[in-house]
This record gives sequence, structure tokens and C-alpha cells, in this order.
Amino acid sequence: MRGPVLRDERAADRSAIGHVIEAAFAGHPHSDGSEARIVEDLRASGALAVSLVAVEGGEIVGHVAFSAVQIGAESPGWFALGPLAVVPEHQGEGIGIALVKAGLARLVVSGARGCTLVGDPGYYARFGFAHDPGVTCRGIPPEFVLIRAFERSAPAGAIRHHPAFGLDP
Repeated sequence: MRGPVLRDERAADRSAIGHVIEAAFAGHPHSDGSEARIVEDLRASGALAVSLVAVEGGEIVGHVAFSAVQIGAESPGWFALGPLAVVPEHQGEGIGIALVKAGLARLVVSGARGCTLVGDPGYYARFGFAHDPGVTCRGIPPEFVLIRAFERSAPAGAIRHHPAFGLDP
């Protein structure tokens, strides 16, 4: 069986992307329901560096977003992964894995220095993400702040996300 088609989001996909994100995070214990709004706000401000969808049977079943972040005083070339969403009926099929791999590959080709996220270390370790005690995120337990450097070293300091995330003062 062939997997989903991965492609850049299109303007006509926006509503479907919102529905995918809402369905994926509905009832999730660590969700406050803001994930679809975050993507809308990132898009509206031109801050979506990479926005990919997974299409299966003509329907969008997954989405991943990447946006620029700052770590410490100066750290150009760093991005945040998130949110990552797959509709519940297609979770566990490798769609999220495919979206993350494709997005990270896109960042590497663009010359990015690395990527960070807030998430489950058990899930994201497969992509090379790990906790770095030198990198923090305000209000987030340290074990869930993960990074993957595409170069030898990572910057140190607090991650500053786009205001859409509502994480920074």
C-alpha cells in the first residue's frame, strides 16, 4: 500500500488544516485547544517557514508546521517544529513520521542550523531530538524541551518563539 502524498500547503487547504489540527488535539491532556489558531497566526504573519500536508484519498490527513525561533542572544537559522497533527483515524500509520522527516529535510537543504520543539522525548528521539540542559523554554518542564542541531553545536539560552505560541512575555 502506498503512503500519503506529502506537499506544501496551498491556500485552499487552510480550512482542512484547521480541522485536522483540531481533531488531532481534541481531548489531548496537554492541549489547550490553541494549536489551530497558532498555525493561523503564523500563516497570517508570514512566519510559517515550512508547512506541509499529508494527503490520502484526496483528503488532508496530516499537517506539520515549522517557524523560526531565537535561542539565547543570537541564533539565526533555528526553527521550531510544531504543531504536528494527524487525524485520529490515521494516527499510528507513519504519517507523522513522514511529515517530520520531510520537514526536517527541507530545513537542512535550506541551510538551517537546527530545530527545537516541545514534545514527547520518546517519540521525537527517533528523529535525533534530545534534551539539552543549555536550552530552556519558559514555563515548560526541561525534559520536554528538545533540540536537534544540524551542525556540531547548539546555542544556549531560552527559546523565543513567535508570539503566536503565547510562550514568551
